[in-house]
Amino acid sequence: MSPIVDTASLAPQRVSADEWVEVCSSGRLRPDRGVCALIGGVQIALFRTSVGELFAVSNRDPFSGASVMSRGIVGSTAGRSVVTSPMYKQRFELSTGTCLDDTDVSLQVFEIRERSGSVSVRLAM
Repeated sequence: MSPIVDTASLAPQRVSADEWVEVCSSGRLRPDRGVCALIGGVQIALFRTSVGELFAVSNRDPFSGASVMSRGIVGSTAGRSVVTSPMYKQRFELSTGTCLDDTDVSLQVFEIRERSGSVSVRLAM
């Protein structure tokens, strides 16, 4: 799969924390599959659930330090949308970033929106 954001330049673009950054067309986010975007030097995992909800969380697994959350398994637990890390299998609630297996640990959560056929993310939260 081609990258969502052009990462040809290794220098991160300057992005204001309150700025909405267009990431991709709506069609690029497939249900229950994650993708990674590089925004202002920050790796963000984007998800669309099977019911159409959009989520954006840090791509960095806080337990292993690997940037792999976009490769996690998307599902639900007790009616909450979750992603399971592909490394050590901890489950994270996508709406809050809270780890369901260790509530002292969480993923950073970012605002995400879909408008006029495109998906945008804002780094401030």
